[in-house]
Formats: sequence, structure tokens, C-alpha cells
Amino acid sequence: MDPSSLPAYPSLETVEKLINIEKRGNCVPVYVELPADLVTPCMAYLRIAKDSKYSFLLESVIGGESVARYSFIGAGQISNNTFRWLMWTKDNSLDPFKVIKTGPNQDVTGDPMVALQKELALYQYVQLPEVPTFTGGAIGYVSYDCVRYFEPRTATDLRDTLQIPEATFMLVDTLLIYDHMFQTVKVVSHVFAPKDAGQVNLAFVYKTAVAKARRLAKILMLSTSTPEVLQPPITLGAQSVSNVGKEGYEGFVTKLKEHIIAGDIIQAVPSQRLARPTALHPFNAYRRLRQVNPSPYMFFLDCGDLQIVGASPETLCKVEKNVVYNHAIAGTTKRGKTPEEDEKLGAELLASEKDRAEHIMLVDLARNDVNRVCQPATVKVDHLMRVEKFSHVIHLTSQVSGKLREDKTRFDAFRSIFPVGTVSGAPKIKAIEIISSLEQERRGVYAGAVGRFDFAGDAMDTCIAIRTMVFKDGVAYLQAGGGIVYDSVEEDEYVETLNKLKANVRALEDAECTLLPFYAQALTELVNNSVLV
Repeated sequence: MDPSSLPAYPSLETVEKLINIEKRGNCVPVYVELPADLVTPCMAYLRIAKDSKYSFLLESVIGGESVARYSFIGAGQISNNTFRWLMWTKDNSLDPFKVIKTGPNQDVTGDPMVALQKELALYQYVQLPEVPTFTGGAIGYVSYDCVRYFEPRTATDLRDTLQIPEATFMLVDTLLIYDHMFQTVKVVSHVFAPKDAGQVNLAFVYKTAVAKARRLAKILMLSTSTPEVLQPPITLGAQSVSNVGKEGYEGFVTKLKEHIIAGDIIQAVPSQRLARPTALHPFNAYRRLRQVNPSPYMFFLDCGDLQIVGASPETLCKVEKNVVYNHAIAGTTKRGKTPEEDEKLGAELLASEKDRAEHIMLVDLARNDVNRVCQPATVKVDHLMRVEKFSHVIHLTSQVSGKLREDKTRFDAFRSIFPVGTVSGAPKIKAIEIISSLEQERRGVYAGAVGRFDFAGDAMDTCIAIRTMVFKDGVAYLQAGGGIVYDSVEEDEYVETLNKLKANVRALEDAECTLLPFYAQALTELVNNSVLV
């Protein structure tokens, strides 16, 4: 199959009709389609991201058992110019991404939603029934510390141990959409005709977009093999070091219980961070994590100077056709060894007074967050305390939704919900202030958000950055916390954070142990085959 001859959809005539005649918008996705029965999402990622500086892979497993319909894959280089103005290159190299980084020592400072909203406001997206999902936009993360811009009362000076941007977004207009249902890949680009571009030759813009899609399809199809990531030699036995230690974390719990008794808060969620040196390539860690802990939000983001690997179970803020969704998870027990044991453990969790009380409190907080930006009559609890099975645990989950008010946007919804109560506490603002006074350190990606903001102005999907690792300068950073209430036991709470970190720690250790023999064998063969002078 010659990628240069792949048919493109929709036709130029259809695009001209949508933009020039019907005035539906100025941004239309165009795509070519490939069979994917012999390609996995990881293979596709490795093929197109081989020479990239920035890239991503977004996947999902629902209920710990069913693969979601779509995976999203993209890669590109860095450019100071937005991709929409770029011509296709003569070789098979990737188009640049425009990357927005915010925070101290970055080009953009302050509220990251301001810069993102300004960038995406240029697009009036036209959705096609043939592609009823995400086709492009901004993909990245927002650190927990950005709450200082959404709720200025929480702003305070904290140590910045990780030295990473407060937010990073890759602006993507050409990507792969892997359809697990039909075993196909749609390679999508976009026809964009901005109002300030003068008289736009849509035929030329259409040809450019199709060429970009076909070129990416060529990289995917004509790769004779799937490249491996460059993996340095691995040394086993690295130890994780906590930023607070057992005594420090238990001190957090004691202090928070004093605040609860004083009536300052009802609950708060302190955390500890582990730093673990490793030579493991972050993508090899992701490959193992997706096996160990399949989750509703699985992601690998290569942000240039850092990589983010995660398997989060929890939606932070999702918007579909201007309906806002927030998914609250509180209450956890282990999975059973049999379906019958699963049912028994789930029933015990549902009957737990402590778990039910904590869950209801967080649902009330979620309702308040959603209600601040939505039409009050539309705010509702879609389901309450559902027993939901994940790969290794059973959770109590609830979903709150509401219709955005006409004077609010998806960015307002994100600000209102961020960060969720399950990683901060209640009342939220006071809990955040107290947590900051105890931890004295920026959290970075942990407890922030990872996800996408679509070209479509009424859509986005972000998860809470928990069960997430940040790789930077040869160190993997893992972080976890727990909800502290009046009757919390200090040692139990400390152990709970370690239990939450187990899946990620196991993924690192398993990947290192699995890869070590291969590299040892390769080194032996190299020595045996060498010529001694």
C-alpha cells in the first residue's frame, strides 16, 4: 500500500462547503485510514516518536477489564512557530509542535489557562460524524501548584525541588487515532483557515493537511521494524528516599488532627514524595505500568526535559458538549481472588460508615465545585457510591455533572474544580493552606492534572495526576497521599501512602529486572564477537 495514494476524507469539496458556504467554522479535520490489526499502540508510538523531542501516548482501560475504544498518539519537534503555519518537509521528518510552558523562568507566567484559552480561541472546530472523538488540540499537564492562580489566597513561597514548568502543553494538529473496536488507525491533520490570514486558498491548505497526514502514515506503515528506545545499562538495587520520612509524615497526620479538632477543617490530604534513581528509560517504565496497573487514564508524555508516566483512575474535569463531569473516588479495598470474594469485599466497603461518610463529604465538595460554573438546575449526582472494580482495587465512585452557564467556559470549569477534594481536603481552600504550611514544598505534577483540551471549544478531558511518576535527570519521582480525618491513626496513614505507591514501584522494579538480562546478553555477545588487538 502506497501511503501517498491513500484516499483522504472528507473531500476538498466538502471542506469548502463547510468553511466557505455553510460558515460552520474554520478548522476541519481531514484523515487517511490504515488497518491496525498488525500494529499495537506502543508499536505505533515507537515508530513515529523515534526522532522526536516531544511526544505522547494516551490510552484507557475501563473498569480494569475493558480497553476503551480510542488511543491517541503523536510526536514532533520543538518550534517557536505554531504548527499551523508550517509547510510539509521534503523528507519524512515530523512537523514541529508549538509548546507552551508556564511558570518561573518560562516565557509565560501566571494562570496557564489564560495562555491556553488565547491559543485555542483561534479555532472554530467543525466536528465530523466520521471522527466523533478528539482529533487535535493541547495535550499536557498542569501542576498542583497552579492553584495559586485560581485561588490567590493559597499562594505562598515553597521550595521548588523539581525545578519543572508549572504547566506544559503540546499543541497538536496531526496525530494518530487508534480505534480498538474496528482495528484501524486514522491519521488526522486539520484544514485551518483563520480570519486574519486574508484570502485563504483552501485547496492549498487542504493539500498541505492531507500531505501531513500521508507523511505520518508513511512513517507508521513503511517502518521495517519497531525501534526500541535507547536503554542505558541497568543497575539493580536503587533505594527510594522520602522527602519527609516516616516520622515527618506521621507528624503531618498529628498536626492535621489538631486542626480538625479545632474546627479549621474536616479533612486534609498530605503527601510524601519518593525519589528513586534509575537508568530505566521512562517509556520502558510505562510499558510495564500499563501491564501492572491498567487504568481509565494511562499516559506517557515526553515533555522534552521531563517525562510523565501515569495510570490514574480518576477524572478531574471532563467537558462534553458543554456538560461538565467530575468523578469522585473515595473508599478503597483490595480485589478478591474470585468473583465471589470481589462481591463480598465490595459489599463490606459499601457498608463501611467511615468510607461512606468520607465519600459523601467529597461528593458534596464536587457538587459545590461544579455548581460554581454550571446552571444550578442542571447540577446532579449521576451515580452515587457505585462499587467499581479496577485492576488491583475496588473503589466507591460517584459522578457529578452540570451544564455550563452561558457566561462560563471549559477553562472556568477546570479552575473551579482544580484541585479536587480527594487530593486536597475540605473545606478545600483552608485545607490547601494548611497542607502547604506542613509540606513546605511544591508538589509539581502530583495531584495536578494531565489530559487534553480539544480544538472543539466545548470539549476537554483531564485526570488527576495520581499513580503518576515524573522522570527527570535520571531520577523517578513518585508521590502519594491520604485523607486524614479525626480518627486517623498515624502509622496506618503512613503505610497507606506506601501501599498507593506499590504499583509504580513494582513497575519500575519489574521493568529493570526484565530488561537487565537482555542487556547483559547483548554485552556478552559484544565482548565475544570483538577482535582483541
